[in-house]
Order: sequence, then structure tokens, then C-alpha cells
Amino acid sequence: MEQGRLRLTADLPPEEVEPPPHCQGGDLEPHLTVVPAWSPWGPAVPQKNQDSHAFRRRYYPGVSAAQWNDWHWQVRNRVTSKSGLSRVLMLSQEEIAAFDGATGKLPVAITPYYLSLLDPVDAGHPLRRSVVPSWHEAVQSPGESSDPLNEDGDMAAPNLVHRYPDRVLFLSTGFCSTYCRYCTRSRMVGGHDNERSHARPNLEKALAYIEATPSIRDVLISGGDPLTMSDERLEWILSRLRRIAHVEVVRIGTKTPAVLPQRITPALVKMLRKYHPLFISLHFCHPAELTPEAVRACERLADAGIPLGSQTVLLAGVNDSVEVMRQLTQGLLRARVRPYYLYQCDPILGSAHFRTPVSKGLEIIQGLRGHTSGYAVPTFVIDAPGGGGKVALYPESVMGNDGGDLVLRNYQGRNFTYPDCGGGLGPALC
Repeated sequence: MEQGRLRLTADLPPEEVEPPPHCQGGDLEPHLTVVPAWSPWGPAVPQKNQDSHAFRRRYYPGVSAAQWNDWHWQVRNRVTSKSGLSRVLMLSQEEIAAFDGATGKLPVAITPYYLSLLDPVDAGHPLRRSVVPSWHEAVQSPGESSDPLNEDGDMAAPNLVHRYPDRVLFLSTGFCSTYCRYCTRSRMVGGHDNERSHARPNLEKALAYIEATPSIRDVLISGGDPLTMSDERLEWILSRLRRIAHVEVVRIGTKTPAVLPQRITPALVKMLRKYHPLFISLHFCHPAELTPEAVRACERLADAGIPLGSQTVLLAGVNDSVEVMRQLTQGLLRARVRPYYLYQCDPILGSAHFRTPVSKGLEIIQGLRGHTSGYAVPTFVIDAPGGGGKVALYPESVMGNDGGDLVLRNYQGRNFTYPDCGGGLGPALC
């Protein structure tokens, strides 16, 4: 194993993912969804991406379609090293420098499925930028921190962040199938120490705190990625939370449908639907992630009555244009996922190459508003550094008052007036 600040391998936690006795992911071709007529997930609509099919044949010639579509196989065969990536990608000098200099703490891990979506030559490819390390991660800029949101300062119990009055963040695992290079929790995911910190005794302490705090009505299960846990382990957490009378809503935060859609099996969905009201926050960053498999994974969850929202991080060189964001948000709606938040990238260590000016996010929201469905326009937020919580930002639309009228500017830049009750006309007209 190569040593240094950049840990290049991340062993699969045995208590998180167990090898299956048989293939649980189905026997579908890569990027081929064939649903039998009797399936509760809908009619049979084959969809195929020939490039991904060719990828498996070229780089995994001995792997069957059934293996490829088994999520356990995908996790066990993640690419975690420079040599592994070099089999598929022509690494740039910036990427090579990241490995040779061992510049970061966050491990490298990419599922074969997600690797098939990356451009093998272009290091500036948006999905490649988001998961392949760069030497820029070694550059610490002013205002950056390993824990910019001060989650450790709001840790009320092991793995439990209590910041808002009525809700908590439950960090159920430190493991992800694929590590995003801009991860807010890069300080705490991927290591063996995190395996120990997320062992059951610590999770029991977090559950005990929730049970003893009646003001908590909403629990967000995050990590790491909770959907990398086995069905049994995840159900243990969900069932324990559902036994607490004052917990009204449970949410799960995950990037699994984007990087490991094979995980969204009928068995998982059948289990999840027992624990309504259950919401799932997904993490899509670019329209190229909306493959037939990813869309099908979202549809399975939606068909189980689980409301889906996407939380997208604004990333320079990845999705920082109106057109790319429009394609993403409209594609999400077609997949029955509501674009929920557009996040300004958190100032973690070595993130300057990902962060855009705040004005870029406002420009994107302005470019979406009125030019696409209201459902396709997310809320642009900054998670205030230091633990201030989410602060929403909006393009300016209230221009002032004209006598007793409020002056509003629409998406075209045209001004309109509204008879405002607070504009001096008197209460009789309200």
C-alpha cells in the first residue's frame, strides 16, 4: 500500500457489505434495463449504452453481466490506486502529481460502473474531475478548514450532530462506494478508524440521545453513504428510529443511485417502504450521471412512495453553467427527482479549484427561473461556515417602491408593480 496523506486504498468494511450467496443485482447487461411484464417497477423498456457495454468487454472481459450488476461485486472491485486508474485513464500530470505527492487524506475509490462514465483522455471531463484526485487538493487557501461547518462542535453524541432545534444528522457509517473529491466530510470518511467509530455501541449511544430528546422530530441518516450498509444493518437503524414516538420523519442522504445504481434492488426497496414517512436526498452533480441505470434506480424508489430530492454541489468546471444545470434539473424531474438544493461548495481543505464565486450560483438560479419549470429550480444555499446552518440566497427581484406600489423585476428583466399593503395605501385596501 502506498503511504502518505492520500490513502490510495480503502478496504471494504466487513460489517457494512457482505458478499452475497448469489447475485442480488439481476442479470442485466450494463446500461441495459429489462423489466419483466409482471414487475411492480413498470413495463419492459430496454435501454442500452453501447459505450459502457464495450467498457466491460474491454476492461473486465471475464466478468458476466450478472456480476457487473451485482452491487457487492461493484464495491469489492472499486478502483483505488494510480495503477488501477492507469489501466483505463490517460492520467494527466496534475492527476499523477496527486498520487506521487500523496497530497490528501481522502482515499481514492471509484466503482467500475462509475469509472465507465469517465472520459479516458480528457482530465477536464466533469465526472472525472469530481472523483479523480488532483494536486490542487494539496493547496490550502484562506478560509478553508477540515471541518468548515463545525460539525464536530455540534456533536451531541457519537456520530450525531444536533444543530437545528428539531432535527439531527446521524452519521451512520464512514464508508462510501465512490469518494467525491469535494466531500465536506473528507476528514472522517474512508479510514479504518471510522469503522470503529461507527460500530454498533456508538450507534446505540446516538439512538439513545435521540430517544431521550423529545424535541427531535426529524432524523437525517447520512455518513459516508448509508446505502452501502447491508439491508439488515440499515433496517436495524430504521426500525430503532421508528420505535421512538417523537421521531416523525426519517431521511436518508445518499449518492448511491448516481455511483452504484445496482444497489437499489427490489429487496432494498421492499424494506425501505415499511418505514414511511421516509424521504431520500440524492446527490447528482451532472446530467451525465443520469444513465438508464441511475434513472431506473430513482424510479424504483419513487414507485415505493419515497419522495426524492437532489442536493447538487456547485463545482467549477463541472456544472457551473446555466445550460448544464438546466439539463441536470430537467433530467432529474424526468427521473421523478425534485431538484432541492444547489450548494455553494464548502471550503474544505484543498477545495479552491472547485469553488465558484457566489455570484455564479445566483447567475445560474436567475438563468433557470422563468426559463424552466418552477419544480426544476433548486434553492441556492450556503452552509454557513462555523456551524451557522443553511442560508438561502436569491437573485434580486424586489426593486423597491413606486408610491404605494412594490416594483418587481421578472426573469426577463422587465419591471412590474404590485399594490403592496405595506406601501402606504392603508389597511382598508389590504
